[in-house]
Amino acid sequence: MDRNSRVFVAGADKPLGAAIARALIERGYRLVPGEGGRRADLTSLPEVRSLFREASPTHVVMAAGKSGGIGMNRKHPADLMLDNLVIESNIIGEAHRAGVEKLLYLASSCCYPRLCPQPMKEEYLFTGPLEPTNEAYAMAKLAGLMLCRAFSSQYGSPFISAIPTNYFGPGDDLDEENSHVVTALMVRTERAMEEKASSLEVWGTGKARREFMFIDDVADAVIFLLERYDSADPVNIGSGEALSIADLAEMIKEIAGFGGEILFDPTKPDGMPVKILDRGRLDSLGWKGRTTMRQGLGLTYEWLRGLRTGNFHKGRTSV
Repeated sequence: MDRNSRVFVAGADKPLGAAIARALIERGYRLVPGEGGRRADLTSLPEVRSLFREASPTHVVMAAGKSGGIGMNRKHPADLMLDNLVIESNIIGEAHRAGVEKLLYLASSCCYPRLCPQPMKEEYLFTGPLEPTNEAYAMAKLAGLMLCRAFSSQYGSPFISAIPTNYFGPGDDLDEENSHVVTALMVRTERAMEEKASSLEVWGTGKARREFMFIDDVADAVIFLLERYDSADPVNIGSGEALSIADLAEMIKEIAGFGGEILFDPTKPDGMPVKILDRGRLDSLGWKGRTTMRQGLGLTYEWLRGLRTGNFHKGRTSV
């Protein structure tokens, strides 16, 4: 990939896609269809086909498809699964048809089995039952992995895959049903402070352990792989460190300055007990993250406070 490459970021209107698009622009890459270009309905095959014909991307990053936290996965499993399956089929199929030079598909860490050995290595995929609270979404993301592998096997298509850990950062969805745990906790902490509440309730026992990564570091790793990785074997993108939901809630409480008590509701689901990605494959390629957990949380909370006080300009790449 060079500066003459034309990169299509599918999902540039979503947090991770937007971060990837910004990072590509900062590195001097050209995005298509470009700033101000019409955003295609990626669930429509005619529109996706037209986009590839008119924009002629040489490289594709797939960060599209509906996603959300436990609440959304429990309420809308069919919507999540169908949206991702249709978008994957449309984009991967048209990328092959158009003869793109490389496609990078982004799956999800929920693709791993619920009781997977920790940390989770790429070879553990497809070795056991999935976590029931996000099974439908995970099956759709696994289908995308397999579709890339199938095109690579049958046609030699230059399609690679990566599995990012739980990411967070500016631009995340603030709707508590759709947002992921970090942003959801921040929004609820802010509300508790505004209401001068003496406590904050958190779903689950607080014992589940999760790995988190600042969104700009994930974007940097994605571009690193797009530039330097060619194997059909998927690559984990993670920090290699994890903390419990209880510790995360306390860290956010400290950053926000909330003086109340954190209460846990064990009648609500925890999700997977532990979810940590093995990053040996990524380490062997020479990539390193730059943002600590506390730094990332501070930057995200600063963004959130700016939004709520009207001092934040939300810029996104129109792709």
